[in-house]
Amino acid sequence: MKKKPSARRPITSTAEFARYVGLARTTVSRVLNRQPGLKSNTIERVQRAMDETGFTPNAYAVHLKGKSTSTIGICMEDLLTPTAVKKLSALQRLLRSRHYTSLIEVLEPGQSQRLVRHFLSMRVEGIVFIGHFPPEELAQRIAELNGHGTPHVVIDHVGIPNAHSVTLDRAGGMVDVVNHLVARGHRSFGLLGISAWLHGKLGRMHGIIQALAAHRLPFAQCTRSLDHLHKRENDFEFGRTLAASFATLKDRPTAYLALNDAIAIGTMHGLQAAGLDIPGEAAVTGFNNQEICAMTRPTLTSVDQQIEETIRVGAEVLLGQIGQPPRSKPILRTIEPKLVIRQSSDFQLG
Repeated sequence: MKKKPSARRPITSTAEFARYVGLARTTVSRVLNRQPGLKSNTIERVQRAMDETGFTPNAYAVHLKGKSTSTIGICMEDLLTPTAVKKLSALQRLLRSRHYTSLIEVLEPGQSQRLVRHFLSMRVEGIVFIGHFPPEELAQRIAELNGHGTPHVVIDHVGIPNAHSVTLDRAGGMVDVVNHLVARGHRSFGLLGISAWLHGKLGRMHGIIQALAAHRLPFAQCTRSLDHLHKRENDFEFGRTLAASFATLKDRPTAYLALNDAIAIGTMHGLQAAGLDIPGEAAVTGFNNQEICAMTRPTLTSVDQQIEETIRVGAEVLLGQIGQPPRSKPILRTIEPKLVIRQSSDFQLG
């Protein structure tokens, strides 16, 4: 019985691959690096050999020759929400169109130094942070990147010293929500998961305070929060339990402003379970404008984050730094949100 030939050992070096092709190593390297001036049949010969052998050149070896790696490091807060996934997807798609590849890591608290130094060791062209991170820790990483002269951009998290930042104007979004609800007769508001510390002057709470003041409505008398009564683990359940607590109040608010769409939808379910009509007896608004907002009953009014625009501007800020001298002043770009009015709030209160 004839013995089958053994499988070819994988080719792992450019020198070995050049011997297989039967060309000089310098010629093969020029083809792999897409240098001009090569004959078409030489290029086809190398590409055919790559198909035959499955050989893949080491993309990160090029930095040893002082060449660009065309790679961007991306640090994510998490990948647990649809908005986080959409931001990452939009960024990858945009970077790919500009011929950059991505290294992606979810950043755990206390691990940022290790992660950033790993990215630097891979000679990334720049680093993107998406989400909210421990401020002191993020400030240290930004200082380190500035010291290296490494381009960076922080998306969503503002207030970090010397950081180039792009963020949604969440305060402006809440101004639009409050104005919409006041115009429909509401004067009392339940706050669902909205904390004072979120984003400072660009945050939701600042926008609520600002809008109420413009209508001469005192914040302390017009708003109420029951967040302290319930532990937030699952946002849908958190909203539902908050609604159950609000429903027991004799002087309960007539409008509810949620931190996100999941809490808002949980709140609607909880209020409806308590026998309240939405929006006839209680208006509910969300934040993020996820696709599910158009599928609830009633459909949910929400603030759209303008993700595509946020990522476009973020990439513009990052890529604009590559190959340029470090800037003396940090860049801050704010993105205008959009209020999408649906059935859950579109009702004129008595």
